Amino acid sequence: MSTPDELDLALDIFLTHRTRLFGIAYRVTGEVCGAEDLVQEAWLRWQRTDRTIVENPAAFLTTTTTNLAINVIQSARYRHEAPTASPLDYLIDTVDDEPVSRTEQTALVEELVALLMARLTPPELAAYVLRKGFEYAYVDIAALLRTSVANTRQLVRRAQTRLVTGERASAVLIATHRRLANAFLRAARTGDRRDLERLLTGEYAGSRAA
Repeated sequence: MSTPDELDLALDIFLTHRTRLFGIAYRVTGEVCGAEDLVQEAWLRWQRTDRTIVENPAAFLTTTTTNLAINVIQSARYRHEAPTASPLDYLIDTVDDEPVSRTEQTALVEELVALLMARLTPPELAAYVLRKGFEYAYVDIAALLRTSVANTRQLVRRAQTRLVTGERASAVLIATHRRLANAFLRAARTGDRRDLERLLTGEYAGSRAA
């Protein structure tokens, strides 16, 4: 059981990162009240955690808040209230050189990529990420996927439906997930999308059945 001094220290650490945690929760859920609830839950989990084994409190709090927020957007209540919600709608789109901010962005991207990989087929994932994440024109996505514009639109719509209903879940290969998440981050941070395009339309697409 934590002593009063230990709880005071835990609170000081939490308050240092609270604004960032709220920002993560809000960007994922799009709700102020919901974000406040998630931050409060993160605090409760931080209290209950054996903090002596936590090497990086910022990373722990970031990951905890990210996971809680993603759980919310997959919940039945959220799907009912926001049937068109897209995880990529709330992805952090600014990057600076401050280490904690980069940690936050990396954690969020990794969680969202894992969610997309579990829910979507490779063609759906490619079309959805390029369209919703990077605003590719349908005609350009169609050219990359070697399909029609009409089919590309259908892939994006189907992906959105799968994410909302949670109707499909498959295993996520760790190595493939890491490559896709890194490629996504590189594309977001540098604007160089070649690796991401290659993985989405080639290596990853060829590793799984559509």
